[in-house]
Amino acid sequence: MTPPATPSHGTKLGLLGVSLTMNRLPKNAGLALKTVSRELEPVLARTHFFENKPFSWITLAIRFGTRDDIAPRYNRINKKYGDLPISIEIDTQRIAGKGLQELVCVFRDTAALALIHVGQKYGCATTALIELQCRPDSKPESY
Repeated sequence: MTPPATPSHGTKLGLLGVSLTMNRLPKNAGLALKTVSRELEPVLARTHFFENKPFSWITLAIRFGTRDDIAPRYNRINKKYGDLPISIEIDTQRIAGKGLQELVCVFRDTAALALIHVGQKYGCATTALIELQCRPDSKPESY
């Protein structure tokens, strides 16, 4: 197997948000996504998540829509850039009015669940991702 291309930007997780509705996102949504990306990336590196896999990094698009669809939708592995593009959907109403810490918790859990799904599909280590999720007693009431 030919090793996948390595990203020129040096990161292993591209986490982005895309709005599918006209609803306003909380003002801290971008900062929360950046925080979650910075938390998850060292975990992926420490557990050798990408070792001997057909991709060298993951692009995770969180689509802010009208329903929760945590099972990732997979696109083809990009041979040129070496990434595995996946996407999930979060109901915009679930994050409306949330503060930074609540958004980080929601995004961390959602991203971790998507990465766990990838790990199960491709045989990657997932234990650290499971442990990283917010504990049920620390989740916001409306989560």
